[in-house]
Amino acid sequence: MSVCETKLQEKTSACLLCNRPSCDEAGAGITPGRVIRALRFENMTGAMKLISGKEDVYMEQADKCMAACRKGIYDNPVDIKGIIEVLKERAGGIDVTAFKDGAGTGVKTCEGESGDVCTGADLSVEFLGVKFENPFLLSSSVVGSNYEMVARAFDMGWAGVAFKTIGFFVPDEVSPRFATLKKEGNPFVGFKNLEQISDHSLEENLAFFRQLKKDYPTKIIIASIMGRTEEEWTKLAALCEEAGADMIECNFSCPQMVGEGLGCEVGINNELVETYTRAVRKGTKLPVLAKMTPNITKMEEPAKAALRGGADGIAAINTIKSIMNVNFETYATAPSVAGRSSVSGYSGKAVKPIALRFIHDLKKDPELKDVPVSGMGGIETWKDAAEFIALGCGTVQVTTAVMQYGYRIIEDMIEGLSDYMISHGIGHVSDLMGRALETIVAADDLNRSTIQFPAFNRKECVGCGRCYLACMDGGHQAIRQDEETGKPILIGKKCVGCQLCVLTCPLGAIRPGMRVDKKR
Repeated sequence: MSVCETKLQEKTSACLLCNRPSCDEAGAGITPGRVIRALRFENMTGAMKLISGKEDVYMEQADKCMAACRKGIYDNPVDIKGIIEVLKERAGGIDVTAFKDGAGTGVKTCEGESGDVCTGADLSVEFLGVKFENPFLLSSSVVGSNYEMVARAFDMGWAGVAFKTIGFFVPDEVSPRFATLKKEGNPFVGFKNLEQISDHSLEENLAFFRQLKKDYPTKIIIASIMGRTEEEWTKLAALCEEAGADMIECNFSCPQMVGEGLGCEVGINNELVETYTRAVRKGTKLPVLAKMTPNITKMEEPAKAALRGGADGIAAINTIKSIMNVNFETYATAPSVAGRSSVSGYSGKAVKPIALRFIHDLKKDPELKDVPVSGMGGIETWKDAAEFIALGCGTVQVTTAVMQYGYRIIEDMIEGLSDYMISHGIGHVSDLMGRALETIVAADDLNRSTIQFPAFNRKECVGCGRCYLACMDGGHQAIRQDEETGKPILIGKKCVGCQLCVLTCPLGAIRPGMRVDKKR
């Protein structure tokens, strides 16, 4: 991360991401709140497009916008002027002219890194024979649990929804039912929930499907279902097809639904997975996804069982069993329901590396490599989504980020992915699928004959000593700190190239440097 990027991250992280930004309302024809939101969701080109040609106007009105900032009510306002200054500094490295016609329209012309001409980024996806306008879906959860919510999401640009799981019973939910894991300034590193399946009746949910399909015929409805017997699985699948669903997702993985034949208790039992998938296939001709639990060592085995039962694809991952946040006054864990809690599902950004590992395992298995996968687990930005696609996913599903930031994140997901594809000469999402798989090899096949040393940028370094502390106490004692300036000095004979210093530098003033043969 460069110093510019570090500055932007620090300044934008202070923003409250208001629903109706007062800074936008204060500005005349400028939208600093929208610029900051684009930056927060890693949509740099989107932010640059917003200020392009208006840089001076943004600077002239920055003080007025900052005076209106709601954060200023209790603290210093967001440094809008500083953000625009950094963006102006950064502007030299981004040509926004290729992106000015809007995102995801398929009308842009550009030249990608390969030199090939790209006539626009096609975000449409064909998944299990169903056409999606883009790969972004709401995952089965509270974010897609009634007509009004899903309609609003569709209006904003989401291509489809895996509707909150429905069944023949309505659960008796607890209160409260959510908790978050915090770290420093981030209140949502991880998220725990005690939600069960839909709290609407089966009749209400089927009515939602019918109305949504009538009003949004090109949007995709995936019916997530959970039965307690083979007969219920079969009947649910048939009813959902009749109500207009485009696809069925079998919830074999919810960690809150405890009991024989429910939730993740199914997902760890290959025989039940196969039996219930076969029951679903008996009830419908629609494409069937089996949603897998990560609360298992090898996901490949239940995935194969689902395919034997008639599934057409896999959805992964569901939430991870967890316990979090002990209150040291009451010793209750969160969320505390009258002083008690239980093991339940963990999601959010923190689970993304685990989700990607499971996706990789599925795609590397010779029997599963060509099986379509809908990926989920910690997706907040277009870059997160692109990682799942690069590991072979055809669609991606999102919940926790929507619960924190709202459906509006789809704007930066669509724009960010589209602009990335254009700038890299990638014409279609399918051209990105699986590109990262070949770079992941067995540990024994990694290059062990060379070493890559860190490179120190002394102009950017402020001498804080974080790299020294990290190397001394967690590395190989290969850095000493200059007595006068505090800046690092590498002890080459001790450095093993682990690059812990690169990761811990708060300003990005240490970067990967030269790679050399260890025998030199």
